[in-house]
Amino acid sequence: MADSYIIAIDFGTAYSGYAFNITPSAEDTDPHLKMWGKEVGFNTPKTPTCILFDDSEEFMNFGYEAVERYKKMGGKEAKKYHFFENFKMALYGTEIKRDLKIKSANGKEMMALKVFKEALRFLKEDALKTITLNTAGMVFLASDFTWVLTVPAIWEESAKQFMREAAAGIVEDGNEERLVIALEPEAASIWCKKLPSDGFITEKHNCTPLDECLGTRYIVIDCGGTIDITVHEVVEEGALKELHKASGNNLGGQTVDKKFKEFLKEIFCDGIWEEYEENYPNEVQKLMYDFTRLKQVDDDVQFICPFNLGSLILKKKDIEKSFESVEGAFWVEGSIKISKEKMRTFFQESLEGIAGNLKEILKKESKIDYILLVGGFANSQILLQYITDQFKDICSILCPFRAQEAILRGAIEFGRNPAWVASRKSAFTYGVAVCEPFLELVHKPEKKLMIGKEEWCSDMFMTLVKAGEDVSWNETRKHILSPVNKYQTWMSMRFFRTERLFAKFVDDLGVYDIGSFDVEMPDINGGRERQVKLEIRFGSTEITATATDMNTGSKGSIQFD
Repeated sequence: MADSYIIAIDFGTAYSGYAFNITPSAEDTDPHLKMWGKEVGFNTPKTPTCILFDDSEEFMNFGYEAVERYKKMGGKEAKKYHFFENFKMALYGTEIKRDLKIKSANGKEMMALKVFKEALRFLKEDALKTITLNTAGMVFLASDFTWVLTVPAIWEESAKQFMREAAAGIVEDGNEERLVIALEPEAASIWCKKLPSDGFITEKHNCTPLDECLGTRYIVIDCGGTIDITVHEVVEEGALKELHKASGNNLGGQTVDKKFKEFLKEIFCDGIWEEYEENYPNEVQKLMYDFTRLKQVDDDVQFICPFNLGSLILKKKDIEKSFESVEGAFWVEGSIKISKEKMRTFFQESLEGIAGNLKEILKKESKIDYILLVGGFANSQILLQYITDQFKDICSILCPFRAQEAILRGAIEFGRNPAWVASRKSAFTYGVAVCEPFLELVHKPEKKLMIGKEEWCSDMFMTLVKAGEDVSWNETRKHILSPVNKYQTWMSMRFFRTERLFAKFVDDLGVYDIGSFDVEMPDINGGRERQVKLEIRFGSTEITATATDMNTGSKGSIQFD
């Protein structure tokens, strides 16, 4: 894997893109990033995470092309199509099942798995096409690459698994190891740690890259649709040790957008804004896209009032009167002007949410040298100034010049060498259900299980790893288990997790079932002396487990479902 070519896909909430490297791993060259939007007058390292389907749910366009095509549709025509934006947020903080459905701009539902699959299929095919155009016509196949897909570190295991299944078409069956899941703030950290001081907007560290300063501790905040935070210490050979389990919230750039929309609804009251959203969803989408650029500055902002919004207002009231009852907004000859002070209020909830997370970390991690801001939302002057004002007395605040590209560039490095993150903190205490000989004074009566004439206690929680424990990236924990019935021909492996350090039974309060599988034990010779070896990896970005019957070599395995 280390010598293979790499393609990294950063599938973001608001923007997505990919990078690739087709040089041998020994050659430390910068990855190539696809630049998007030339056909519509842009040249950006990512494209809007927007996808358009026709009324038969057939894929039409992705990114800028989807936005442009949707914008050009009339109100009635637009209602026939399925336009999705910011749909990645559907995987945050909700119970995820394979039949999860999400709503498009016209209110109709589609299967989430299909929407994600089509988006990833487009990015895969576009990447292979772009590489062919940049390599003098050499034809590359998907199987020539290790593919790296980035996901938020704070996502539940189910959301990470959902993305792996959505990306199943990228690699062939049997080559699943060619698809690597990378955690977004970790990827950014891998890239930022090797930057010299002039690679940052704020140059408040010495000229030596972070990965050359053993013992340096820093917090990486990936500012996107979600706020994703990790804490790293530089250890031997520039590798990273996670000091604090991933944390964060959903109060990223989308929260600012939501506050802006609420303000417009306040200005254009009496049902005007609702009617506008209903009849001109493509215009609303363009307005929100323009706001993405406006929220990067810390100043008064001004934008032209969309024609159809102005027409709706004039039907009901005088436009200037709409602005009389609100503070911080003004009508200026066909444009809407919002004051700097009002713009800052849109950020307040997000900023306080980020600061709250940071304060919790700093209570536990006393020595922090730097805070690194990365991601598209990190380009906001308001965000950078707020974090600087809040934490400048504790540590230096850094933001790379290419903050939006940090994840993609770091994901290439991670695909080449997953050992860059040498160890991680286990976010939970994980365990497996086992039976023990029943003891009247120790075990619950309702847990008594009779096997022949013997009394056993079922559903005991056997700890595999504790919350907060350091686990090396390639470490495999091994446990030997034996059957309780000498005649049994299979063993069930049931896995559980809890935020608590200790649990006694798998149905204790706060203990959750995370998956199970069976391993066959067809040879009963040896009875209870037979052994099953359980091997489980906690230190990589996905948890996997394998159990082997030592008599027959029969195996069962799982990526937790």
